[in-house]
Amino acid sequence: MPGISEEPIIHVVDDEDSLRKAVTRLLRAAGYDVRAYASAGDFALASRENDRRGCVLLDVRMPGPSGLDLQEALAKEDEPLPVIFLTAHGDVPTSVRAMKAGAVDFLTKPIKRDALLSAVRTALARDLRSHTSHEQRRDLRIRFAKLTPRERNVFELVVAGNLNKQIAAELGMAERTVKAHRGQVMAKMQATSLAELVHLADKMQYSIL
Repeated sequence: MPGISEEPIIHVVDDEDSLRKAVTRLLRAAGYDVRAYASAGDFALASRENDRRGCVLLDVRMPGPSGLDLQEALAKEDEPLPVIFLTAHGDVPTSVRAMKAGAVDFLTKPIKRDALLSAVRTALARDLRSHTSHEQRRDLRIRFAKLTPRERNVFELVVAGNLNKQIAAELGMAERTVKAHRGQVMAKMQATSLAELVHLADKMQYSIL
């Protein structure tokens, strides 16, 4: 899968020069690949490597777009990077808003090394799970797209629990034709059993209407 084998990138976005450099040094010393930005705008303008996963360490209050503004923009991406907030302004309303919007953690400055590294590990684990799931669903959608319209009809009825004779009656075809279509569905979806086919349908979030 693209990107899984590559080292993740930790993006540090903070207008406080000394803290940004200190966090960058700490993370690099821990073995991470780090990119640093002085503002949300700098981060947004940077040419990011789309197949490289990671997370964003983000200051809440900065000149220009705030950390919360950037979090909101990131959330609109196809595969948003997890966000960890770093702030000297750890007020409860901001923290609640950030966490409700999906932030992994909300760390108050001065940042403690162990807390930061723990949050980064959690964020990267979440990102890997999300990316893997996204790639699997995309692969399943590609398989599904190879089905003919009639095979899709059979697929829908099979995963809904219908027997071949019921599908034949529903679609107005011979039962042997249903069996042939069903075999094609199983082959194209790379499923070895009905249970696996139903599981694949659930994984790609296919809705039976």
